[in-house]
Amino acid sequence: MNTSTATADRKMERGSSDVTARHGAPAWTRTFRSMGVGLLTGAVLAAASASGCVRRTITISTDPPHALVYLNDREVGRSTVSTDFLWYGDYDVIIRKEGYKTLKTHWKVDPPWYQWMPIDFFAEVLWPGRIHDHRHRHFVLEPAEYPSREELLQHAEDMRNRTFDAGR
Repeated sequence: MNTSTATADRKMERGSSDVTARHGAPAWTRTFRSMGVGLLTGAVLAAASASGCVRRTITISTDPPHALVYLNDREVGRSTVSTDFLWYGDYDVIIRKEGYKTLKTHWKVDPPWYQWMPIDFFAEVLWPGRIHDHRHRHFVLEPAEYPSREELLQHAEDMRNRTFDAGR
């Protein structure tokens, strides 16, 4: 080890700002280079996480309005209601409102072309903007049918007769 290298090593130990590294570049350039790599890495990660986003929304409206809406046995609110969803496929829809028949049905939500495999990777991860897949469905509820007084009394009479006949 020659004396100039030993002197440079001692200056580096003391934290001198004019220290020259063994290869001729000042020591502070290594600090800036490592900071630059860190900043560049952070910027790339931030850009990658901010890019590519698909939002999926289901909106359900009803006639009459303000009916209670359930998707896959989960209450989502009163119509007209919007909710985000993650998966395409078959959804169980139940809609209830007093004075109307309860509606139980299925709604198959098919994916758009940009959500097909392997294209979905580009839409979800690499696409620089936002994509909003919005689905809307309108349901019409039928009024509930209540039996007349005569039908109700006849039904009660039939039940009583069957009960007495079964007891004999």
